[in-house]
Amino acid sequence: MDGQRYDVWASGAAYDRYMGRWSRAVAREFTAWLGRPGGLRWLDVGCGTGVLSAVVRERCRPDLVVGCDRSEGFVRAGRSGVVADAMALPVRDGAFDVAISGLTLNFLPDPVAAVTAMARAVRPGGALVAGYVWDYADGMRLLRLFWDTAAELDPAAAELDEGLRFPGCRPQPLHDLWTTAGLAEVIVRAIEVPTIFADFADLWGPLLAGQGPAPGYVTTLPPAARDDLREALRAAAPTAPDGSIPLSARAWAVRGRTP
Repeated sequence: MDGQRYDVWASGAAYDRYMGRWSRAVAREFTAWLGRPGGLRWLDVGCGTGVLSAVVRERCRPDLVVGCDRSEGFVRAGRSGVVADAMALPVRDGAFDVAISGLTLNFLPDPVAAVTAMARAVRPGGALVAGYVWDYADGMRLLRLFWDTAAELDPAAAELDEGLRFPGCRPQPLHDLWTTAGLAEVIVRAIEVPTIFADFADLWGPLLAGQGPAPGYVTTLPPAARDDLREALRAAAPTAPDGSIPLSARAWAVRGRTP
């Protein structure tokens, strides 16, 4: 992820197990929705571990894909991209045909500056600028389950809930963000994917690695409180007869064109 940091954006492998595997499914739906032809130059802003960039390479037949992210650890894990700030992109004006951003904008201190920089990086006259963020308030069921459970045990945990902290991750704020950045023909749509955990260990294990706000919160808890949260979460999780935990994740995707 890019933008404002906690001490939780360093290990690419741990983040991929926590959230990257679900982002990959969203990225496939997202790139299909963009419907771009082959041979284009793509810029992936806040590329993280390179999940979205990899999907572009696999499915969109690009001429070039450049990813950038402020986390050196994530860029190193993705084996591609450059370490750079989303709000000060080190690229020439009009150098790309498409600029994209996955699961990044809500972590930036100035999303308008970032989307404006993305628009500057693509050619004028109809180039595409697009992105997606999780629907933290309602549609990201893992995080909704986690924070609701955590807040029952520790009311202070509610202050960390992404659904409250990131009000911009909704259709109208995203539409407004794109239009404020000067983009036209703006469209917002939902992308929903299944997030099926093999068992409770598959759900709980990634929360112990500290990569992301929810895992970061878990690492701050003393052992007894961590155990209480684990058992409360186990009890709250909707478990199928085979032990799996079938959840779903919704992202809001937005796209617009340069004038």
